[in-house]
Amino acid sequence: QVRLVESGGGRVQPGESLRLSCVGSGFIMDYYVIGWFRQAPGKEREGVACIGSSGESTYYADSVKGRFTISGDRARNGVYLQMDNLKPEDTAVYYCATDLELQLQQCPIRDNLEVWGRGTPVTVYS
Repeated sequence: QVRLVESGGGRVQPGESLRLSCVGSGFIMDYYVIGWFRQAPGKEREGVACIGSSGESTYYADSVKGRFTISGDRARNGVYLQMDNLKPEDTAVYYCATDLELQLQQCPIRDNLEVWGRGTPVTVYS
C-alpha cells in the first residue's frame, strides 16, 4: 500500500525553525517528484516546495523562497522540509504528496495528486 506520513509540526514563535519529515512506504520516493503543500484556516491549499526525481530539481513558492529548504533522504525513503525564520503567515497544516504517474519527473508539481499524507500542523504565534 502506498502511503505518505508527515511529522515534525509544532508551535513555534516567529523567527524559529521546524523540520518537517515525509516518509513513504510502498514505493521508492526518490523515483518520484514530491511536493509539500499547506492549507491555512479559511484559505485554499497552496504549493510550498517540490523536489524532483533523484533530487535533480527543486522549486519554492515565492513566499518561502530563501527560508525553506526541501531535501531527500534515500536511506530513509523520506523528504524533508527545513523551515527557518518562520512567520505567523506560515501557520497551516502541511502535507506532502505525489502521484504514481510522476515517476522520473521533475518540478514543478501539479496540485491534483493521487497520494497525500494526513498532514502535520504548524503554528507560528507571537
